[in-house]
Amino acid sequence: MSLNSTPSADRIHISFFGKRNAGKSSVVNAVTGQNLAIVSDVLGTTTDPVLKAMELLPMGPVVIIDTPGIDDEGELGALRVKKSYQMLNKTDVAVLVIDSASGVSDEDSKLIEHFKQKEIPYIIAYNKSDLKSVEAGRENEISVSAATGENINALKELIAGLAKNDKGNRHIVSQMLSKGDIAVLVVPIDAAAPKGRLILPQQQTIRDIIDAHCISIVAQPEELPSVLASLKEKPRIVITDSQAFAQVSRLVPDDIMLTSFSILFANYKGNLRLASAGAAAIDTLEDGDLVLISEGCTHHRQCDDIGTVKLPRLIKKYTGKEINFEWTSGTEFAEGLKKYKMVIHCGGCMLNEREMKYRLKCAEDEGVPITNYGTAIAYMNGILRRSLAPFPEIQKLLDK
Repeated sequence: MSLNSTPSADRIHISFFGKRNAGKSSVVNAVTGQNLAIVSDVLGTTTDPVLKAMELLPMGPVVIIDTPGIDDEGELGALRVKKSYQMLNKTDVAVLVIDSASGVSDEDSKLIEHFKQKEIPYIIAYNKSDLKSVEAGRENEISVSAATGENINALKELIAGLAKNDKGNRHIVSQMLSKGDIAVLVVPIDAAAPKGRLILPQQQTIRDIIDAHCISIVAQPEELPSVLASLKEKPRIVITDSQAFAQVSRLVPDDIMLTSFSILFANYKGNLRLASAGAAAIDTLEDGDLVLISEGCTHHRQCDDIGTVKLPRLIKKYTGKEINFEWTSGTEFAEGLKKYKMVIHCGGCMLNEREMKYRLKCAEDEGVPITNYGTAIAYMNGILRRSLAPFPEIQKLLDK
C-alpha cells in the first residue's frame, strides 16, 4: 500500500471464512479478480490469515482477509482455527463459504452464532454451484461458483450492501477549524522516530487540516517558541506528540487550544470518553500491581521506545510505586484482563474501529480501567483537562 492510499484502519475489512476445501480461497480470488490466495486441493493450504489492502468496486478501499479453515485439526490446526476466530474482531463484513455438496456443518453453525453475537453483518456463499446448485432461501444467502464465475458479481453487490463506511464523514481535527485557521503540529524527531517519514497519525492529521483549507505548520519542540513568536495571528490549535506534552504545555499560552495526536485519534475512533475516565486509575496503582501496555502494531523497538521504556518510567516516577508491566502488540490482545489493574493502549492508528471497540469492550466487561498513551501522559502531567478543550462535553465529565 502506498503512502498516499487510504490507511488500512479506515478501510472496510471483508473476511472470508469456511471449512478446508470449501473453495474459500477460490472465492476470494474470484471476488477480487486477483490471485490473492493460494488455491490447492490439499486440505489446509491457507495456514495463516492473509490480509490485502486493495480497491474493490463497488465498495472502494477495502481490506480482504482470507482465513485458515475453521475445521483444521491437531495442535497446529487448533492454533490456526484460533487465528481465524481472532479475525472476527476486525471484520466489518463476513462471508462464510460453504461447499454446496456438503451443506452447513457444525463448524459453520458455530461461526454463524459468533457473527450474530458480535453483530457482524454476514453472507453465506454456497460455492461449487456448477457441481451442485443450492437454492438460497434468505437475503444473505447466495449460490456461487468460483470455477465458472456464476453469481460472483452478485456476491460483490451483496457485500457492498452490507459494507457501511461513514469514515468519509468523520474528521480528526478539521471539525474544530475554520477556513484559513493555523494548526501547529509538534513532532519530536528522536531515536524512536521512523527514518525519512512521519508516523501515520501525523500524516492523516496534516491531510485533514489541508482538506479543510487550513494551514499546517510542523515543528520540533525546541522550535516551537520561535514558531509561535513569528506568527502574526495566534494558531487555532497546537497538536503535540504525547512524549512532548509536558514541555509543549509550558510553551503554549493558555488561550491557545492544546491537545495531542493520541487524544484526537481516541475521539476519531470513538473511545475518548472511556480513555479519559480510565486515566484516573493511575492514582490507584500500588506496589506489585500489574499494568498491561498494548500496541496495535508491531514495529522495531528503539532504545527509548515509548511503550516499553518511556511510559513505564513515567508511571513509576509519578506513582512512586514498584509497578509490574506486561506488553502485547499487533493482533495479539490479552485473554482475561482481570489480573491487570489497568490497561494502557496505544492510539490504535493501525487498528480499524471494530477491533479497537472490541478491545475496549473486553476491558469494560471485566471492570478493568483502560486509557491510551496520550491521555495517560496528559493526566500524569496535570494537563488532561486542558488537552480536552477541543471536546468540552468530555471535559465536563472530569469536573463531576
